Amino acid sequence: MEDKRIAVAAIVIDESSAVSEVNKVLHEYSDIIIGRMGIPYRDRGISLISVALDASPDSISSLTGRLGRIGGVSVKAAISKK
Repeated sequence: MEDKRIAVAAIVIDESSAVSEVNKVLHEYSDIIIGRMGIPYRDRGISLISVALDASPDSISSLTGRLGRIGGVSVKAAISKK
């Protein structure tokens, strides 16, 4: 079994129509989510979400990959080395 890592995923949502799909995916991965902070930036019409994770690198990649395939969504993850 792979070691777990701590990570943070930064999610930028440029299209409001994508918000419900992002939330659906995050709910599916709720068992690896430590915490979440969302900021709707109404002046620019975007939403920013940061998600703290405790999971294997494969699970982190799976989550970010699914989010990245949603139209109007950009996502990047920073993963601890240990």
